[in-house]
Amino acid sequence: MELSLLLGNTAIAVAILIGAGALGTAIGFGILGGRFLEGSARQPEMIPTLQVKMFIVAGLLDAVTMIGVGIALYLLFANPFIAIVSKAVGG
Repeated sequence: MELSLLLGNTAIAVAILIGAGALGTAIGFGILGGRFLEGSARQPEMIPTLQVKMFIVAGLLDAVTMIGVGIALYLLFANPFIAIVSKAVGG
């Protein structure tokens, strides 16, 4: 019983982790793109500098999301809590 509850809760946590990461990245990219367009419209001569900075921030946004996906997949496929619950239950 406890093991199936752990696996169910892990699946919910993984779904929330991946979903929140995707939502945060989407919002971040929307704000980033809008600010880039505003800045390039105000000062067109700064477009190359702004573009480089935009790509750096976009890479950091994706990196944070990929770390979250990596943690979620670790919890899904190599769950470290299964051994603890199995030992506590006696199985």
